[in-house]
This record gives sequence, C-alpha cells and structure tokens, in this order.
Amino acid sequence: MSMPAPPRLLDLAGQSLLRDQASAIAALERLPMELFPPLFTAAFTGRHSETLKAMVQAWPFACLPLGALMKEQQPHQETFQAALAGLDVLLSVPHLPHRRWKLQVLDLRKNRRKVEGCRPGPKPPLAPVEVLIDLCLKERTPDESLAYLIQIAQQRKGMMHLCCKKLKIFAMPMQNIKKILRIIQLDSIQDLEVNCTWKLSTLGKFAPHLGQMGNLRRLLLSHIHMSSHTTLAKEEQCISQFTAQFLRLHHLEELYLDSISFLENRLDQVLRCLMTPLETLSITNCLLSESDLTHLSQHLNVSQLKDLGLSGVSLTNMSPEPLQVLIERASATLQDLDLDECGIMDSQFTVILPALGHCSQLTTFSFCGNPISMDVLENLVQHSDSTILLCCAHHKCSYHLSPYAAITIPVTILPMLYLSSPDLFLL
Repeated sequence: MSMPAPPRLLDLAGQSLLRDQASAIAALERLPMELFPPLFTAAFTGRHSETLKAMVQAWPFACLPLGALMKEQQPHQETFQAALAGLDVLLSVPHLPHRRWKLQVLDLRKNRRKVEGCRPGPKPPLAPVEVLIDLCLKERTPDESLAYLIQIAQQRKGMMHLCCKKLKIFAMPMQNIKKILRIIQLDSIQDLEVNCTWKLSTLGKFAPHLGQMGNLRRLLLSHIHMSSHTTLAKEEQCISQFTAQFLRLHHLEELYLDSISFLENRLDQVLRCLMTPLETLSITNCLLSESDLTHLSQHLNVSQLKDLGLSGVSLTNMSPEPLQVLIERASATLQDLDLDECGIMDSQFTVILPALGHCSQLTTFSFCGNPISMDVLENLVQHSDSTILLCCAHHKCSYHLSPYAAITIPVTILPMLYLSSPDLFLL
C-alpha cells in the first residue's frame, strides 16, 4: 500500500502564511513573483477573500487565468467576487498604480492555461485591463457574479474592456441582452450561438449588434419564426436589416441556420451579402425552394466548403441537378456531408452519385431517413472508388444490405456512411 506524498514545504509555508490575514497581505510587497501562483491557488481554495482581493491588486504577471481555477474547483460566489473586487480597487486609482501592477488580462474562461503558466510582462501606462469571458445567457436576468462584473465594467469604462470570444444566448429578454452587449467589446466575439425562439421582429432588433461583431467566425441561428400579425413590408424590412449585417462580417467561416422560417425563396438574399467563402454551411429543418437550391449551387462562396449540411430540408419534389452541381463545386474540399431526412428518392440519388464519387476529401456522408432502395445502396458500395463503412448505431463489421445477401466491410476504413433503412440492420 503506497503512502501519500508528504506536503511540500512551499505548500506548508503558504498555508501557514494564510492563517494570518494581516501578515499575508503585508508580505505581498516582498513576496517573490514565483510564489504568487501557488499562494493564490491556496487562497482561492481556502476562500481567503481579503487576501485574494489584495493579491489581485499586487499580481506581478501580465495575465491572471482565474477561469482555470474555476474549472478545477466549484467556485464560491464570495471568493470569485473578491477577485473581481480586487480588480475594481486596482482600476479605481489608475494614476496611482500599485508598484507591482503589471496585470493586463484577467482571464475568466475555462479550459485555459493554469495559473502556473503565467509569464511576467510590463503593463503599458494607462492601458485598459482586458477581462476575457465566455458567456452563456440562459436565465431571465444575469446571475449575481455576472451582474457584479457588469457593474464594474460600467463604472470603470475606459479602464476595463470586457471581451467575450464565445457568446451563447438561450433565453433572456431582449432588453437584458442589449444591456450586456452594450458593455462587451463586440468586435471580440468570434463564436455566436442564438438558440432562442424569436420572432422575426426580435431578430431585427438584434441585427445592429450582429453587424458590430466584425471578427465573428462562427454564427449559429436557430428557431426564428414569422408572426401572422406582421405585414409583408415589415417582414422584408426585418429580413433586409438582418442580411445586411453579413456585409460587415469579413471573417465569417461557419454559418448554421436551423429552423429559420423566412429562408424560403430568400436564401439568395442571404448569400449575396456573404463577404468571404464559407468552410461550413448548415441549413437544417428549413423550407427551401428549388430556386433557393439553384442559387446555393451557383454561389461563389460555396466552392471551398468543407462541411455541408441540409438535414431536414425536403428535397423530394425538387430536381436533383442543383444538389449535384453544389456537391460537384465543393468536391475538392468537402469532408462532411449531411443529407439526413431530406426525402431523397432513388432517381435523385442516382443523379448525385457521380458527384459524390468526385469528393476526394469526403470522410463522412450521413444519409439517414431517406427512402432509397437496397439496389441503390448496393450500387453505392460496389461502384465506389474506395471502401465505404456503413454505420447505424454502432460500428460493426457486417450488415445485411438485402434480405438475401450480406456484405462484410472493415470498420477501420473511411469514408464513413451513415444510413437508415428498414432493410438495413446490425447482425
């Protein structure tokens, strides 16, 4: 039976120092910078709020990755707010800075480097401190810690920049969302998810904020519906206001549109405003017309797609040629293709099959919920240029492709094909 490792002398010294709050705070003036990270961790773990507050003010490194500690431990509200209070005190006297004041970034994001990974660095005079945070707005009002951070950002405007790389909005009144967006550096947002059930008019109110997110790389928009009480003129105004914002998004690479009710016969209006070629385009659970698909296949910004998703878009009554052209145009780069629940029939699939064969980079093709026959599936497997892995719920080696014949396929070879058919089942 192995004995637990004895505590390090450094840990014991830190615990002893923290028992006397006054001595711990006074010692910060003389404390070597390499001892700050372990002492800060101990103070955070032990909930020594006043010492923690003083340590933020005396922090000798350019970055304090507080989010790393919050991930490893369940943060105590009082402890977290003590760290923010330390920042507030530091910013309240910008012209009389602490002699050790080198803090440039307070990183509240999780999955970041640990405190021990900090490096010292000089702080430019009067440069604002950046507070980095990933936000998920899913309550009607901000929680106590976020409300406190917002309060500090409002009071110390100019001395503190609140930067948010990832923003998720699930459920929050628009007036509260706007209040938070007003204190965020909107050009810091790179990843935005809006998973709200919004009316089109609400999207119109949000649109001007979207246009200010000039460094946005990924946008997910879900569940936007049109009201029966809205006039056609008002609808067009809101849609134009929304699509015009894409003209300002010069770095957009990934676009996900799910359950968007206004896309039918208007997809070209969105595509025309895209400023850069997309790597990912996912349009799911939306009504599209054949003209929409034709515009999509002809658009310049789809030629470099790596990921294309049309899951839940009904293609049953459409000509297969626009989809064939779309796949063909992206064939040099396409890696993932999702055509689940599109209602694609045998005759349509036969038309797009040659284009699939030209997709040299394709690794995953998901085709669940389409009523194609076993003959077409066997043709796909037998005439493919490379071995295809058929998958249902789990990876196995053998599947029935007809009531009378079985084909054994190695599980280690890509591309991977996800299928769903009443005649296809695990052995």
